[in-house]
Amino acid sequence: MRKKTLGLDGSSLSIEDVVAVARNGVEAILTPSARKQMLKSQAWVQRAMRDRSVVYGVTTGFGAFQNISIAPEKLRELQRNLVLSHCAGVGDPFPEEVVRAMLLLRANALAKGYSGIRVSTVERLLMMLNRQIHPVVPSKGSVGASGDLAPLSHMAAVLMGEGEAFHKGKRLPGREAMRRGGIDPVEFEAKEGIALNNGTQAMTAVGVLALYDAELLADVADIASAMSLEAVKGKSAPFAARVHEIRPHPGQIVSARNVRNLIRGSQLVDRVDEDTRDKVQDSYSLRCVPQVHGASRDSIEHVRNVLTREINSSTDNPLIYAAAEIAVNAGNFHGQPIALAMDFLGLAIAELGSISERRTAKLVDQHHNCGLPPFLAANGGVQSGLMIAQYTAAALVSENKVLIHPASGDSIPTSANQEDHVSMGTIAARHAREILGNVQVVLAIELLCAAQALEYRRQRPGSGTRRAFEIIRAAVPRLDNDKILSDDIQRISALVGSGEMREALR
Repeated sequence: MRKKTLGLDGSSLSIEDVVAVARNGVEAILTPSARKQMLKSQAWVQRAMRDRSVVYGVTTGFGAFQNISIAPEKLRELQRNLVLSHCAGVGDPFPEEVVRAMLLLRANALAKGYSGIRVSTVERLLMMLNRQIHPVVPSKGSVGASGDLAPLSHMAAVLMGEGEAFHKGKRLPGREAMRRGGIDPVEFEAKEGIALNNGTQAMTAVGVLALYDAELLADVADIASAMSLEAVKGKSAPFAARVHEIRPHPGQIVSARNVRNLIRGSQLVDRVDEDTRDKVQDSYSLRCVPQVHGASRDSIEHVRNVLTREINSSTDNPLIYAAAEIAVNAGNFHGQPIALAMDFLGLAIAELGSISERRTAKLVDQHHNCGLPPFLAANGGVQSGLMIAQYTAAALVSENKVLIHPASGDSIPTSANQEDHVSMGTIAARHAREILGNVQVVLAIELLCAAQALEYRRQRPGSGTRRAFEIIRAAVPRLDNDKILSDDIQRISALVGSGEMREALR
């Protein structure tokens, strides 16, 4: 049973928890242990203010202004100005699900108790989440150095009653959105502004949702490949368990097992007839499915491990160690672990699309599809069939070749060379998300073509592929005459994204 309320302690958040909150409306609250730890670090900040200690971002300016001491009566103004001045993002706003994940992840990082922020301030942040006050957060403007300064500042500004937010789908001034949600804006105390806008929660929010969807796409890719294998009367030997036992990459083993299960009972694979008599082995896009899909699976699993650590980390600066009575200036806000993981994720997803497009090309090519009609058209010549669907897949795969250029390989200095190496992690995450959207469509096109190809086969497909075929046909009919294909592609793409295609694996 799904949890209706999620308790945050800073240490036990899962990828599935983030998705449940971001997409399914699960509410979040602080646990008693988190409150206790937060009270300790906040008390230390109060003592530091009283003793006039020099603490970066608490009694000093920020970045290149680190050597400027701030008078006690200016400390609230310092935190307010920090957030307002850093609201410099541009571009389309992040989707609602990303903003919800950001709110959750920032609250969980603060719940660890190393940030010196008041419990009441974090509770107000969670009230925004639970009452669906979603800040308008521009998607561009972060270099991923002191974390996601601009995106997190746009989020924090609404907490102050500034900026803009969506409430029940309506875009409003931040103060009005808070009023409609019954939430009083917060006047930030010492350390609170920097505690809210130092961190990796924008790139990580995008990354977690992309990761979750990538895991789904890996399963759909196996389903699509199994249908294509049957459609061209391919061979089952490359999927035998003994093949993968002697090269035991975990993802490879999973993908091979998936295809074996999907084609169980098939009368199409390993068929010897006029079309297949001279075929000794299949081309790589079919024969090497376990190796290619499996490598992507293993890469995706690595990213899951990185993100699971990150969503339970303290990522601001300075870090308050109340027991030791010190503040440590460090770099946990740097997005490099996420940046590299997001570039890796984008590449892993793109490969699922690259090999899928090659299978689609085989399905529509009469020279390689074992007797199927050209472009799977019922009346070729008068009709073009699914010719241009493959063009679309090719275009998206080609676009992904540009998007997989590693953002993490770049850096550009900011803040007068104080922040002289940056991660570009948020750019990497946005690219991974865009690649994922493209590959979702590429796989939908393969499924569309594979289903059409199976219409021409009289033999029975496997139990799993038959179920996948039925799911597709419930959404789109067979292609008997040329028509606008975009609608069918979008319907199947929606099926892919919904997780319904996974039913074939069950």
